[in-house]
Amino acid sequence: MRFDEKDLDAAVDAGVLPAANREPLVAFLQTRSPAGGGVASMVSRFDLAHVLWYAGALIVMTAMGLFSTIAFSAIGGAGLTATALVYALVFAVAGHYLWKRRGLRVPGGLLIAVAVAMVPLAVYGVQDALGAWPAETPAGTVRDFYIWVRAGWLPMELITIVAALLALYFYPFPFIVSIIAFALWFMSMDLAPWLYGKSLTWDTRAVVSLWFGLGVLVVAWVVDLTRRGTDFAFWLHLFGLMAFWGGLSLLDSGSEFAKFGYLLINVVLLFLSVFLGRRAYAVFGALGIAAYLGDLSSRVFKDSALFPFALSAIGIAVIALGLLYYRKQAAIRAWIDENMPPALRALRPAHAR
Repeated sequence: MRFDEKDLDAAVDAGVLPAANREPLVAFLQTRSPAGGGVASMVSRFDLAHVLWYAGALIVMTAMGLFSTIAFSAIGGAGLTATALVYALVFAVAGHYLWKRRGLRVPGGLLIAVAVAMVPLAVYGVQDALGAWPAETPAGTVRDFYIWVRAGWLPMELITIVAALLALYFYPFPFIVSIIAFALWFMSMDLAPWLYGKSLTWDTRAVVSLWFGLGVLVVAWVVDLTRRGTDFAFWLHLFGLMAFWGGLSLLDSGSEFAKFGYLLINVVLLFLSVFLGRRAYAVFGALGIAAYLGDLSSRVFKDSALFPFALSAIGIAVIALGLLYYRKQAAIRAWIDENMPPALRALRPAHAR
């Protein structure tokens, strides 16, 4: 439910809420608000201000990644470390000011996250300046961090995770969790050669990503069950789904049985979206079902002019399914709540009940 103090005033005027209870209610809701910014901050918002804040933070992170690639040859590892530390200090101070002094926790938390994102650049510069890269894994550039996976990146990932955990302790802002999840995913890829050998096939990497994503989803589920208030599990669910669904979709499924299994897993994701109260599962599940149906239609209508029409029909059917669910979602949830066994209901997060 989305409401603010004006709605409470309207409730008082209508006689629904006693005037004497208004201020105590506002004070209580403010103590439960993760953003500390009043009643309206209790709910997630997706307005223009939030879009600009998140977009700006992502632009700065991207810009520093590009800077590390373009300017590295000119300034070297020591210069890159110094630049990253200056950026981290400036953004940390600005984020602290907005968070503590102004009560603006979303932009403040995003600036803290940007400061944490400077840590891998600083560590990379130190490793290069000290010649601390393994002989078999030359440094390359920081841009390679997003392309190749190698043991030399492990210190960068570990220190980034520690820095993010410290930031999360002092500034409990959920977006910082995304940096942890991102570093852990790369770490899983860097540790995979120890399990499978130095030469990893594409399918092997997909399997590693799949199991890592599944593990993150389990952790996110536990966080949902144990925490209240601030939604720290959102980014874990999102990154876990990206890793799990991405690995699953990239696996070589040569047989029809494997392809059908892929379809069933994506159907399960749709049900989990209702069970866990997480729309991200529905998004990935719908994409997987559409991919399966698209692949099926491409084989059925191979080299046929009817293929575009068949694919369009699938898209329309998916939209129609979404509209049907939208109209019946209250009844579906009520049926689930009524018929779900108590033991299974206990596994649902509080926000999904």
